[in-house]
Amino acid sequence: MLTRAEIQHLRLLREKRRREESGLFVVEGPKVVGELLAAGLTFTEVLATPDWPVPVGMEVKRITPEEMARVSHFPTPSTVLAVGRISRPVLPEGGLARGLTLALDGVQDPGNVGTLIRIADWFAFDRVLLSPDCADLFHQKVINASMGSFARVTVHVMELTAALAPASGNRPSEVIGCDLDGEEHFRLPALKDAVVVIGAEGRGLAATTKPLLTRRVTIPRLGRAESLNAAVAAGIICAQLRRGGN
Repeated sequence: MLTRAEIQHLRLLREKRRREESGLFVVEGPKVVGELLAAGLTFTEVLATPDWPVPVGMEVKRITPEEMARVSHFPTPSTVLAVGRISRPVLPEGGLARGLTLALDGVQDPGNVGTLIRIADWFAFDRVLLSPDCADLFHQKVINASMGSFARVTVHVMELTAALAPASGNRPSEVIGCDLDGEEHFRLPALKDAVVVIGAEGRGLAATTKPLLTRRVTIPRLGRAESLNAAVAAGIICAQLRRGGN
């Protein structure tokens, strides 16, 4: 049985400030919890109703469906809710100079941020970099959209101007940004070391980010759609970067 204080604590973890203060985040749903467990993520606590099959050897706190309804962050409560500890890995010196990085510049939609982390995982990028004005990495919608990729991809949060400045020693030779005035994306060669910067829908790349780019690319519009979703654009650019131009 959950105490009133435990219920209040779990409910408050939907707020970023409470997550930061406690150093904890919450994720809910059998699919995403199962994906994260399979990816090797460990939780500090797992609460489940009798309908959720407990993996062998796992300690679970059984609660009633009524209690789950009180702590759930969803309109329709799930069968399992897990609490994890927030971890913020530090980007080592020269950490962006080698390998492929997907950098998000002010992407505030949690679903997009989660999907972009999943895209980085799909194309075997080495890391994801979030500017501080992106959606919170530990927002439940981010984790749900990223699925198990949340546990597999290393994500750093820091100012892009500091991370990508030429004097930082971090940046590789190519910092590629999606921009309407760029060259067509299929001219991109295959690269082993690069940063791909994706801006927010509508706003695009921040004015402070554009001078840091070494290359600008665009995806040619053949139809009449106004724009591409940020995650769709990132997927196209990442695929081209892995494939290379002809």
